[in-house]
Amino acid sequence: MRIGVLASGRGSNLQALIEAWQEGKFPAEFVAVGSDHAEALALKRAEKANIPQRAFPLKDYSTRGEQEQAILDWLKESQVELLVLAGFMRVLSSDFLSALNCPVLNIHPSLLPSFPGLHAQRQAIEYGVKVAGCTVHFVDEGLDSGPIILQEAVPVEPGDTEETLTERILKVEHKLYPEAVRLVTTGQIK
Repeated sequence: MRIGVLASGRGSNLQALIEAWQEGKFPAEFVAVGSDHAEALALKRAEKANIPQRAFPLKDYSTRGEQEQAILDWLKESQVELLVLAGFMRVLSSDFLSALNCPVLNIHPSLLPSFPGLHAQRQAIEYGVKVAGCTVHFVDEGLDSGPIILQEAVPVEPGDTEETLTERILKVEHKLYPEAVRLVTTGQIK
């Protein structure tokens, strides 16, 4: 399966996916890594792994729609069969999702449907939950509302801050996301 990845930042989930792929944990080929930030560390991680990469900074386009179209065209040229969002901090439009015509995965740092959107870890701490976690799900037109593939709980410890909880959840994300990609690429989840 030909995988494309979109990431906005440091790309630690991308790195976990690359390492799992290099270890032969799923039958796939990474064919494209794109970012909406030209300086994203994710692009450097892709370059180091010899994966084609490209930046699509919003400032280079007249509208968000033009940016999305450029990303879409590039993914189609790359013949992407599965799009994986790894810290891509933009909501993809329904037009983009329809035109892409392949499954899209996302990982979110909460046990969805709780705490969708930005700052899920902060939301969890402010709400006072004792258990947080992460969710890998298919992307649909809603905000973090698509069908759930995998979830794993992470305890919220007394004295946790947004940062400490984020780090603990991230460690679990690095295990869970490659497993979800394996399930999809081997046809066990559709």
